[in-house]
Amino acid sequence: MLTDKRLIRYILKKGSNRAADALIRRYYDDLYFYLYRQVGNGNDALDLTQEVFIAALNGLNSYDDRKSSFRTWLFRIGTYKVIDARRKVKMSWLELKDVEWLEGKDFDESLYQQELLEKINHYVASFRPEVQEIFRLRVYGELSFPEIASLLAQKEERIKAQYYRLSKKIREEFREHE
Repeated sequence: MLTDKRLIRYILKKGSNRAADALIRRYYDDLYFYLYRQVGNGNDALDLTQEVFIAALNGLNSYDDRKSSFRTWLFRIGTYKVIDARRKVKMSWLELKDVEWLEGKDFDESLYQQELLEKINHYVASFRPEVQEIFRLRVYGELSFPEIASLLAQKEERIKAQYYRLSKKIREEFREHE
């Protein structure tokens, strides 16, 4: 199997569609699920996944493998795409007949969890983009603190401090929901 570095070199030097396809296939599922956990909608996650890969391939010459892995770089692009998408969100209403219903207690719990997650995401969106990015990379991207620090070119201690400060604020804000 070719390394990311070699595939990227083939794309940049030879314009290889096969290399681009291999790179996309390698990270498609991980990126899709990362985005899906943030937006909670399959179609939106598919659209964002496509946007991220287009942006990544168009900006491939700016990727520096000494700063982060290609996967981490993709997740960072994805984080910004989610932030941009949240800025553009328009409310849409569904007719009740269009919604698939769960029964009783399961429905109540599912609805409660979905509402709480949406409230938390909305709350996190009120912070500076740098703090949002750290939170999203850690929670949705499941990146380690060293990976985030490397990606953002910041000290690991600073990343941890910002993450734990935001986590504490989230717990305080949503304490009644526990």
